[in-house]
Amino acid sequence: MANGLKLGSFEIFWLDGGVFELDGGCMFGVVPRALWQKKFPASDDDYIQLSNTPILVKTPDANVIIDTGLGNKLTDKQKKIFRVTEEWDVEASLARVGLSREDIDHVILTHCDFDHSGGVVMQNEAAELELTWPKAIHHVQRAEWQDVLAPHRRAVNSYWPVNLDLLRGSELLNLVNGEAEPVVGVKMALTGGHTKGHQAIWLSSEGEKGVHLGDLFPNHAYFHPLWITPYDNFPLDSIAQKEKLIGPAVDEKQWFLFYHDPYLLAGKFDRDGKVVEEFALGDQVR
Repeated sequence: MANGLKLGSFEIFWLDGGVFELDGGCMFGVVPRALWQKKFPASDDDYIQLSNTPILVKTPDANVIIDTGLGNKLTDKQKKIFRVTEEWDVEASLARVGLSREDIDHVILTHCDFDHSGGVVMQNEAAELELTWPKAIHHVQRAEWQDVLAPHRRAVNSYWPVNLDLLRGSELLNLVNGEAEPVVGVKMALTGGHTKGHQAIWLSSEGEKGVHLGDLFPNHAYFHPLWITPYDNFPLDSIAQKEKLIGPAVDEKQWFLFYHDPYLLAGKFDRDGKVVEEFALGDQVR
């Protein structure tokens, strides 16, 4: 059985949600390649590898999934466009920690872009679509869901109906207004920035803390508040939130959990952005 990151009485695992590649310039925007490549390697054609790892939080009260990976519904053309190098295989990941899809109680979506919501709905062996987590309450910020239902021009290509239509009108959809704590020690709150309804998640157990800032801090290279992705719909809000949230978390020695980082699953930082403690892929023994 795999070993996860211990956080008090919580144990945290990263599931196989798929790996793809994006143009590094598209990810780092105005940050020069000479700077970002020191922190994050690129291929000869300037592409970088990004994981899409659902974060499983096992608490004494519930099993929680944060974001859902690419899913298993991508067409061959989409796999080619996004240069998918590893497939979504969440069921096998869960089995390694002794769980099944039916054991998941809550799913928290930081936002609904396809690379985060792709695993909400899966294609089964009969080629039919079904909810991946059939017993889980799915938590989405109301502002985010409003954009899902009526996306603006910039976001329309990121919200794919195939990933979310089965949640429409479902009793398994819970729309959050600002803050909520569905499980003791697991809190979510609206941040905005990357999308209007983007949210972050804070974990707290027995005096130990962790935070997942979603795509405000997608991997360890984005520690600096001004390093944001060009995909952020409200970039000034992203910067303001990073300035507000990262410093206090560093001072409290919180774990930062990453979804898009193929090298560092979680880390603690100093005020200069140096990783002072890490939980990497090899630490999650399989």
